[in-house]
Amino acid sequence: MSVDPVPDPLPASGRVVLTETSDTEEFGKRLAAGLVAGDLVVLDGPLGAGKTALSRGIAAGLGVTGRVTSPTFVIAREHRPGARPDGGRGPGMIHVDAYRLGERGPSALDELDALDLDTDLESAVVVVEWGEGLVEQLTDRHLWVRLRREPESDVRTAEWAWSS
Repeated sequence: MSVDPVPDPLPASGRVVLTETSDTEEFGKRLAAGLVAGDLVVLDGPLGAGKTALSRGIAAGLGVTGRVTSPTFVIAREHRPGARPDGGRGPGMIHVDAYRLGERGPSALDELDALDLDTDLESAVVVVEWGEGLVEQLTDRHLWVRLRREPESDVRTAEWAWSS
């Protein structure tokens, strides 16, 4: 039985072109190789840009359990730790969709606080879709990933950087 090697982590910032959904998922696995419990990943991009596909890749790279789907209607899904591709055990993952959190005013902050994500950061990687400008306050640093889809095409670009 062979075990898939864990990909090398990506540099602290960069840009990549993703031509297929599978490329987006593989990019997520590469991001996951550099993530540990306590990391916050903020995904930005319009509808159809690939945020959930990227979340699936991160989950696969972390080795978490459970099927990863968009948490739009439940706001947050918890994925328990499981076996990483290298056979080790990774952190859990909390997958959040902040799209429906109020109007990004005071009520959005209350709704975000009710999710208790700062507690989850102790034992999991927290991945938040539509969270830019809302969740960065949860940690001193976070990984920001912006996905864009080329018009009339399935080609996407991803830019990423760790905040400082």
